[in-house]
Amino acid sequence: MTAAGRPAVRVRTRKDLRGERRRRPPRCLGHLIAAPLWPMHGANLGTLLRTCDAVGACLAVPRFPWVPEALDRGNTLRRPACVHWVGDPLRWLERSRTAGLHVVGVELAEEAVRLADLPMARMPTIAVLGHEREGIPPEALDLLDTVVEIPMIGTGASLNVAVAGSLVLYKLAGFA
Repeated sequence: MTAAGRPAVRVRTRKDLRGERRRRPPRCLGHLIAAPLWPMHGANLGTLLRTCDAVGACLAVPRFPWVPEALDRGNTLRRPACVHWVGDPLRWLERSRTAGLHVVGVELAEEAVRLADLPMARMPTIAVLGHEREGIPPEALDLLDTVVEIPMIGTGASLNVAVAGSLVLYKLAGFA
């Protein structure tokens, strides 16, 4: 107890934190996938890769020539990450839906679910993230099962892709 009668704050050690974490599956189960399929900035991919590790998700990225280097630079954990390489984003989304995955798009759209109301993913789910400026391409919008919107009160129209993706991944994983 402190002098004011409140319990003393004890900072948890790395060993404490490791012991309290949920156990990570030994391999990719594909239950939660972040899909920044139209990326513009490599730094966002590195940030999303770290978030995927934190929530036990995988990352699906296009086969752009600069993406492997961006992922290597962003992988501060220095161990292999779960990455799915996507050739044609639209065909990949179509095949994923046909295989039974739930496709959630992060976009400003009518009938969008507010982030606070987005339920935890109870089935294999893909969180689709659009281009930093253009959003999710119109031809991909019909491939979404759900659209989630992140409410904002500031003057900007949207958040950075890595930040938006991280918020949605934490919500889908049941951590928020």
